[in-house]
Amino acid sequence: MKTNKATNKASWKSLSRYRLIGLATAGVLTTSALALTPATAQARTAAPAGPGALQHAFAAAAAKYHVPAEVLLAVAYQESGWDAHSGEMSTSGGYGPMHLTDVTPAVLASGPAGAAGRGDLATLTKDPALHTLRAAAKLTGLSPAQLRRDPAANIAGGAAVLASYQRAIHAARPSDAGQWYGAVARYSGSSQKRSATAFADRVYSVIRTGTARTTQDGQRVSVNADRGVRPATTQLSRLSLTGAAAATPSTECPAEVACTFVAAASSNGQVSNRPANGIRIDTIVIHDTESSYQSAISSFQTAGGSAAHYVMRASDGAVTQMVPTKDVAYHAGNYSTNLHSIGIEHEGYAAHGGTWYTEAQYEATASLVRYLSDRFGIPLDREHIIGHDNVAGPNSSLVAGMHWDPGTSWDWEHFMSLLDAPVTGEHGVAPIGSAVTITPGFAENQQTVQICPSDDPTGATPACTRVQQASDFVFLRTAPSDTAPLFGDQSIHQGGSGTDRISDWGSTAQAGQQFVVADTDGDWTAIWYSGAKVWFYNPGGANTTPAHDVTLVSPAGTSPVAVYGSSYPDRSEYPTGLSPSTQAPISWYTVPTGQAYVATRPPFHTDDYFTSGAVVTGARQMYTIQYNHRVALVYSADVTASAE
Repeated sequence: MKTNKATNKASWKSLSRYRLIGLATAGVLTTSALALTPATAQARTAAPAGPGALQHAFAAAAAKYHVPAEVLLAVAYQESGWDAHSGEMSTSGGYGPMHLTDVTPAVLASGPAGAAGRGDLATLTKDPALHTLRAAAKLTGLSPAQLRRDPAANIAGGAAVLASYQRAIHAARPSDAGQWYGAVARYSGSSQKRSATAFADRVYSVIRTGTARTTQDGQRVSVNADRGVRPATTQLSRLSLTGAAAATPSTECPAEVACTFVAAASSNGQVSNRPANGIRIDTIVIHDTESSYQSAISSFQTAGGSAAHYVMRASDGAVTQMVPTKDVAYHAGNYSTNLHSIGIEHEGYAAHGGTWYTEAQYEATASLVRYLSDRFGIPLDREHIIGHDNVAGPNSSLVAGMHWDPGTSWDWEHFMSLLDAPVTGEHGVAPIGSAVTITPGFAENQQTVQICPSDDPTGATPACTRVQQASDFVFLRTAPSDTAPLFGDQSIHQGGSGTDRISDWGSTAQAGQQFVVADTDGDWTAIWYSGAKVWFYNPGGANTTPAHDVTLVSPAGTSPVAVYGSSYPDRSEYPTGLSPSTQAPISWYTVPTGQAYVATRPPFHTDDYFTSGAVVTGARQMYTIQYNHRVALVYSADVTASAE
């Protein structure tokens, strides 16, 4: 993996993880509010003419706004690798080579914050670092549409913003690149001194060494080396930055794990005081980065996007902590999940998981998860140690576009064994009405999946290809036959069949997940799943282990039970002065009468949190249940619970 590509991925990491792209065999295309589809974006944005046009655009913008060309080029290189990305918004809410940000309440609602239904979205998006595109429009007179879609306009807008930062620090706009250090640090968008310094130092490293690359649309761009550049680092004192640049904050890691701290951008989460303020921490979410280790760290330092609490390196299991555990990180795409969880990112790619998830990563992560479980009382089961692909969608419109990482090649059975909480045991099929744990093994569980280019940001998959690989799941079908259609999740296929696409999470049950047996037929077992009876091949119980010490919940009355993706208090329970968050049942899902689902912990009170520090706790309680491939929430008053 080349270094220049790593920095490129820092800002544009895993656009595809925010949406399920192009399930061609089902004729479905689902996008999130974060990004246009590539075909649509390319139709709206003309690529620069000629392979030197982008270099010329940088030179023209630098001259017009009196920014040293090498500074402008190096800033853009750090932000985007000089790629225009056809006018698409990055996962950090930015556009174009200069990564001009335009993080609206709608973006925050559907992005990594998952803040749909929140009444304080306007407050959460007030940070000026989230609106540099609007600032550029005022400075240049160019329209926001031009700044999003026209690379030359975007570069001019970035130059104008950078020049405005320089004027606030230094009345003149000197030709000496070193005298722009403070403006470059401010362009990072971070209010934290450590992160702003790290960004500026990376920019000046590019200036000092020089670099060149050909962009995705064939533009050849370079910055000449200036080994004599002397960054004016004292300019940092003129910025309103918090924290000491040189100090290393305390890390929260077990002694056996190599751990350092690098602060994420403050806008990528919320300062809190969990669990001392009454906000429980009861879930750990396992992610993969869809980029290199360093790119993920850089991405989380970019304002307006996501951040996880920890990032794990593939080669040796080294850890970078980026958010204190007391604080809320925007990592899961669901605010309620973010509020109660800790996110752990793993260097790797979901489409290539078997080759990226190393034993060093598994063991270091297991040590970290055990440490966090002991500290916060997090249950070591698969309703509380989950993948990003298991996180509930916060509302009906966002369910289909939720992430599918760490994907089919994360070995859950091995990982849970490392936690001293194995999910497997003596295999067999439990009686109808009892619970089973899905335990198909991993290396011996060879499944055939289709991987398409949009599933694989490495570029190693130029065309849709079916591959057989070790997998952590079983396929689910609509009848007890290997020729029966795959079950299609209602939010994705809307009455159609599922697919074997690697990103089509809706037709799979994953290792460690627990479901109630609905029926048996020879070598096939049926479970209640997503409101339906679905079947999987299970000869002699080879893919299941009877489950014990769980709670089964089923409708208390004669009507189906509503299913939710968030857990906010009722509107009437919010005190005056706080904007109530709202939620509605997921329209795609219910728990029909006659069905039952597994909960592994008692119900909890609904709650909410505000940046002011206010915590609102509701009177009603909700269960977390294993509903389908994802967990979901039901009100305790709507169900009858029985222990098994």
